[in-house]
This record gives sequence, structure tokens and C-alpha cells, in this order.
Amino acid sequence: MPKPAKHLLIGSTEAYSGKSAIILGIAFQLQARGVTVAYGKPLGTCLSEHPEDSVDEDVRFLSDMLGLGPDHIRDTLLTLDPVTIQSQIATGGDGDFNQALAQYLKPISGADLTLVEGPGTLEEGTLFNLSLPHLAEFLDAPVVLVTRYHSLLIVDSLVSARQRLGDRLLGVVINDVPESAAHDIESVVKPYLEQHQIKVLSVLPQTPLMRSVSVGELVGRLDAEVLCCEDRLDLMVESLTIGAMNVNSALKYFRKATNMAVVTGGDRTDIQLAALETSTQCLILTGHLPPSPQVLSRAADLEIPMLSVDLDTLTTVEIIDQTFGQVRFHEPVKVECLRHLMETHFDVADLTGQLGLSPVSA
Repeated sequence: MPKPAKHLLIGSTEAYSGKSAIILGIAFQLQARGVTVAYGKPLGTCLSEHPEDSVDEDVRFLSDMLGLGPDHIRDTLLTLDPVTIQSQIATGGDGDFNQALAQYLKPISGADLTLVEGPGTLEEGTLFNLSLPHLAEFLDAPVVLVTRYHSLLIVDSLVSARQRLGDRLLGVVINDVPESAAHDIESVVKPYLEQHQIKVLSVLPQTPLMRSVSVGELVGRLDAEVLCCEDRLDLMVESLTIGAMNVNSALKYFRKATNMAVVTGGDRTDIQLAALETSTQCLILTGHLPPSPQVLSRAADLEIPMLSVDLDTLTTVEIIDQTFGQVRFHEPVKVECLRHLMETHFDVADLTGQLGLSPVSA
């Protein structure tokens, strides 16, 4: 068995690949096997909504979910906010973080393995000498890369990453794979990657729930006014439908979708009532026009939140689409879904073997 690794770096080929979720899923499985884990994220990118709070939201969330005490958490070394970036550029990029990094990444007493969350891409953090390749070299640590499936061209970024990381690349996790692409992954992508000495540790299927966003998150992104059912903002939205046609055509679309958000004009009472009778998680009314009392009453009876936004329909849809593309997993229902996905599709025994870790219990 190889010498046990003290650190495991988890990076990604692009932002919003699901890196933090994969770290949480791996940590859950390691803990279940008796491996004591610690967690650190040198480069903070998930800023708190509260300016006075400097704790990265991912650090807070993962430490809470894993039940980690303060001595098993490493807060961020620096945060990629505009002020920090401008300051580093102004000094010509001369700020040397190696000494601080050495202190930050000292082995944590009592932890079998420290999971280190790398930057969102291989290039991010280069300005500060904190890019993923630099962290891997500095720690002499193995790396797991997470990539979100878009097309067969994911092999480009993964082969390029292998060339940059060399033998430190332990393997890759291909995330969010639609059912239609599953055969190509198994018959084309995996064999090709293996020919290039890239081990595929896991292929995680696309699930509507993991791609969903909460109504509350949409409220924040849209700066929306909540007209009713403020206690139901935890409902999860999996799809988006625009109610801009006649009511009969709209109903055909509404009946095909599940757990949807419906965006329509505040004056379209017919569309709003039709949407409330289908699988709608929230109604979003554009133009800052108030709904009729009839619609508001029906929504309250069905416990479906209604939101009002001071935006046109196109802008509203663009913001929601962007939110789906930058989805986070800070909801309990997603954590449970993630736990199940990882238990089903990720072989943690293989990982512990490669890391030289002996599980305390199976």
C-alpha cells in the first residue's frame, strides 16, 4: 500500500462543475468508513451576502454538514474579491503567498486526510500563485478533477489537465451526464481517457433535483417582491416556462413540465390561473403589475408563491437561466440526493486504496 496521503486536492475544469458537492459526497463516504477528514479552501470565491462576514459560504456549509470542529477547518487564505485582485495587480503580482500557504496547509492533527478545495479552473488563482497546478506541486498532493458534461469535447480539457498535472492527477469525476450521453461516455470517452492515463473515478447522472434552484434563490436573484406564501420559498424549481401565448397553447406546455416556474405578465390572469392548476412551484409576474385578487387567493390556497418583478419578461428569463447554470447545493434535499448519487456511483474503496488510507470500518 502506498504511503498515506495527507491532502487530497479537488479541482475542476470550469466553474460550477459541482466541485463542492463532490467534496461533500466524498467526505460523507470517508467518514462512514471511519476516516477522519478535515477541509480547507485556500481561495475563497463564494462570498457571503453579508459584507461584514468574511467566511466563504462553501466553507461554512461543508463544515456544518460534516460536523467539523474549528480545529478541522481551514478558512480561506484570501478571497477573490475586486479589492484583493486590484491590490495584487497594483503591486505587479509580487505578493508572495508561499509562506502563508505553507502555514495554511500544515497537516491537521487528528485528521487522516485534509480535503483541499481548489480554484474553479486550472488557471484561477495564478495571479496569487494559488492555481491548482501550483497547489498540487506545493503540496505534492494527488488531484481529483471534476468536470461537467457538455459534449464529447470534455476530453479536450481533461487531456490538457493531465498534461499540466502529470501523475498527480489521480482521476476525474464526470458530473451531470444526461441519459442520452451515458452510452457515449462508457464506449467512447472512458476508453479514450484511459489511453491517456486518465482514470475515470465516477460518472454521475444528470438529475433534475441537483440542477434545480429554490424559489428563495430566485427571489434573491430577481430582487422580487413576494406576494404570498413566504413560508414556501424552499420549494425547488426544476424547469422554466414562459406564459406568453394563448391559454390553450400554454396549458399544453404547462402539462408537460414538472416543478416549474412560470414567467408571465402581471396582467395575464388567464395564464396565471391555468399555471396554478399544473405542476407549478412559483408564479413570476413581470412588469411589476399586481395580480388580480382571484389569482392571489387561489395561489395562497394552493400554497404556491407568487413573485412580482420590476423587469421585462426577456430579462427575467435570462436571469433565471443564468441561475440554473450557476446552481449551488445548499439545500438539505439536495444534500440527501447527493449522498445517494455518490453512494451509488462513486467507489470510495478504490479512492481510499489509491490514497493509502486504511478504513477503520466498512
